[in-house]
Amino acid sequence: MPANEIVPLDASPGDRIATAIGLFGESVVADRAAALLGGANEGEEFLLWVGGRHAKGILDGAPALYWPEVWGARALLYAWDGSAGAAVKLGLGNQAWRVREMCGKVVAARDLPYPDAVVPLLADEVARVRAVAARALGSIGEYEHVVQLKALLTDSEVEVRRAAGNALRAAAVRLDRPID
Repeated sequence: MPANEIVPLDASPGDRIATAIGLFGESVVADRAAALLGGANEGEEFLLWVGGRHAKGILDGAPALYWPEVWGARALLYAWDGSAGAAVKLGLGNQAWRVREMCGKVVAARDLPYPDAVVPLLADEVARVRAVAARALGSIGEYEHVVQLKALLTDSEVEVRRAAGNALRAAAVRLDRPID
């Protein structure tokens, strides 16, 4: 049976990854997702599991660009193994902003201890990356990162200012100390 008949192409990413976990196990899915994030070729079937219908388009000849790396990172929101952390940390420095953004989401979701790797993203040229970096620091940062978060309160993009304010509030609660 062809892979695209096994993989629920139109299912949500979470549902596709949950099904893949049921078939292959969470550590296998997480390991392959981390490898994909790192630029490895994990095969057509795995690409369909993480990318769904969009991946089918790439397999049919559409340009891949950075999408496989994004899908690898996104899969780590649903499947996790501690060994994937190194790939996420490297992904924070990826040349493609969508990869940096998704890795920032994984850092926050998985509480990965990489605040120093996230800090440079606060100055990213893409507002969505700056916003996700602020959210990540709100989840994992230390009091020393408050100054950098406060600087984003005057960012030119409202999305970034809002994320910075929310991150400062989250950090104050998490660190159990006022953020003046």
